[in-house]
Amino acid sequence: MTGLSDSPHQGVKAEEPSGRAIVFVIDDDVSIRRSLSNLFRSVNLDVAAFGSAKEMLQGKLPEVASCLVLDVRLPGLSGLELQTELAKLNLHIPIIFITGHGDIPMSVKAMKGGAVDFLTKPFRDQELLDAVVAATERDRKRREVEKTVANLQSLFETLSPREQAVMKLVAAGLMNKQVAAELELAEITVKIYRGRVMKKMGARSLADLIRMAETLGICANQPE
Repeated sequence: MTGLSDSPHQGVKAEEPSGRAIVFVIDDDVSIRRSLSNLFRSVNLDVAAFGSAKEMLQGKLPEVASCLVLDVRLPGLSGLELQTELAKLNLHIPIIFITGHGDIPMSVKAMKGGAVDFLTKPFRDQELLDAVVAATERDRKRREVEKTVANLQSLFETLSPREQAVMKLVAAGLMNKQVAAELELAEITVKIYRGRVMKKMGARSLADLIRMAETLGICANQPE
């Protein structure tokens, strides 16, 4: 791994990302930080490097796909302790641990905590790059899912309580007549509500509406 010089203010990119995936690097060894930073930049990844976990926690994280390359042994908050702290803060950044002193219990604890990989020094550049690419892609997909759910939730909240009830029952597989009986409405009224629900949710078909309900986890249980 090469050890080229690094820019002095690595954290700035964490606040003003280009939109590309960003790799956070935390290692108390400046030569390793520089080496890793240049490796990731060589494959067109943005980098924000820190000498301690505390430095990273004090910064503002960008809303782009990212991962964290983290040394297990750090001054102050250790890598494993930072993993726990990020979980408490509900920050789901994929973590790749690197260490020169790894052992099986340590790696098991890291993986149980949600780490995507645990690499022991020395490791090949390509091995780390493969892990980073997989981790950032995983984070990108998670963000896409969360965005989809948030958008659907916003649409669902535009429905009236009665429309929400109709959507839940329709998505559970009930026919208009059954929905009418459940809600004590006329069948024609249910048809009107159903049409409004389809329009407000942007559903092109019943199957589309059912998928939306499943994504939101709001399908009502079908009565016996």
